[in-house]
Amino acid sequence: MPFPPPSSDDTAVVRRSVNRLARRMRAERLPDGLPNGRLGVLSLLYRDGPSTPSAMAAALHVQPQSLTRTLAALRADGHVTHSRDASDGRQRLVELTRSGLDAMARDVAHRDAWLRRRMDAELNETEVALLRLAAALLDRLADDD
Repeated sequence: MPFPPPSSDDTAVVRRSVNRLARRMRAERLPDGLPNGRLGVLSLLYRDGPSTPSAMAAALHVQPQSLTRTLAALRADGHVTHSRDASDGRQRLVELTRSGLDAMARDVAHRDAWLRRRMDAELNETEVALLRLAAALLDRLADDD
């Protein structure tokens, strides 16, 4: 029995393309680069500043237990620090360190360079402008309700 062809519905087309590019970007990591989960945590701290582990787990849509392991590894590598939350002493705040910023920046620069090469090779100025608009629209879709 043959499988049906992939859906040509707009949502399916966008989902497949976004997933394919995301997989390709994840594959474009440095041989000694950060695992994707750790990079995601460092990126969140860079964008949003110090945060509690529970808030980070919610923002990253991961289980707190898996984030605990990731944070322990990042702390052991010197990429994050923990401190008591001044407004609630029961809470701990996680903060990005200079080492974490440098590791993240190195990894992101490598992936950005790959994407820049692909865009320069495949897209004209109008297509790049359209892709920039699409990126803004994808960001809107990705925002939490």
